[in-house]
Amino acid sequence: MKFNTSLLHSAHAPEEKNGATLTPIYQSSAFAHQTAEDLEAVFNGKKPGFVYTRLNNPSIDSFEQRVAALESGIGAIACASGMAAVTLAILNLVKSGDEVVASSGIFGGTTSLFHCLEEFNITTQYAADNRIESFAACISPRTKVIFIETIGNPKLDVPDIAALAELAHQHEILLVVDNTVTTPFLVKPIKLGADVVIHSTSKYINGSGNSIGGIIIDSGKRKWNYDKFPAFKEYEKFGRFAYLAKLRKGIFKDFGACMSPFNAYLTSIGMETLGLRMERACETAYKLAVSLRSCAKVKTVNYPGLEDSPYYQVAKAQFNGKFGAMLTIRVGTKDNAFAVINSLTYAANLANIGDTRTLVIHPASTIYATSQEAEKINAGAYDDLIRISVGLEDFEDLEADFQQALGKLE
Repeated sequence: MKFNTSLLHSAHAPEEKNGATLTPIYQSSAFAHQTAEDLEAVFNGKKPGFVYTRLNNPSIDSFEQRVAALESGIGAIACASGMAAVTLAILNLVKSGDEVVASSGIFGGTTSLFHCLEEFNITTQYAADNRIESFAACISPRTKVIFIETIGNPKLDVPDIAALAELAHQHEILLVVDNTVTTPFLVKPIKLGADVVIHSTSKYINGSGNSIGGIIIDSGKRKWNYDKFPAFKEYEKFGRFAYLAKLRKGIFKDFGACMSPFNAYLTSIGMETLGLRMERACETAYKLAVSLRSCAKVKTVNYPGLEDSPYYQVAKAQFNGKFGAMLTIRVGTKDNAFAVINSLTYAANLANIGDTRTLVIHPASTIYATSQEAEKINAGAYDDLIRISVGLEDFEDLEADFQQALGKLE
């Protein structure tokens, strides 16, 4: 089954009772059962069913199953936001005194989260670059997780997922991969060895910018070292579902960061066009990157699909010949960056990516506003940089719009 067919048919069939082709919105806080014995059995996992939407819900369950199938995982847990997904995925694996190793180009919101975790004595070591040696140098006996993004945001650096999975498993730790920017249309990290995959479903999976959400997908391939991960011993009886069982019965339940049924419904609708949208947006992003390189007012264009990008070869091999729908440009100064953004007609200036519309933002003054200067540089958030998330507009219109905006610079 190819990608777009899988989107519509994997882990999904018309609703049995009435034949609805999309799971309805079960906008209910809780679910009644005929007897106290029934509720007890469902509550304790001895019988399938739904109890309370903070724990599970038919609309959310359908969405989870569809994304898990798309990512080649054994199951998934949907969360209130992408940041909730990152938080819970990591906290399910670490405790006070543990360490995370991360790539330096990760999203500013995730960097901020890792700063917050320092207050709980969970520290993060950042690899200097994407060489495997740089990640290896950061690993210590306290390390439990390597965390990467398939394409850094906004650095647009591309790590070698398979090589990092091998490194992680050599040290009996987990590789957690944020696949938000590429989506399973470009790459399925689990097939390259990743243990856990995360999405901010608010972005490309949803596609229309109408609902916040996140999701955690488990590969089910880990053989747990209980000396290194003692908390998982209790969940040994769940076999390959141990990670999901611990997550759903533990911090997911207790933190209350669940997705709403309505958002699950909206995101399920958006997801059905993911392949078509990504195909178009990736193609347009490449064309725009090539076009902007010829503009004298643009100092640099960063896009993994350009052959002189240091990440071109690994991206080409890893992402099936596509390179994502995001690029950045540098225009000399912050004032120039603001002037370009303010002159654009079609591109919306807002803090999101993956919409049907083209979106732009000045990361240094927004997402990274509270970051230290060294952190901004490590993340590629330069003062004159504009991040562009390419949408579904006709390329000719986007090209003309950027050219006129850039043409106004002195």
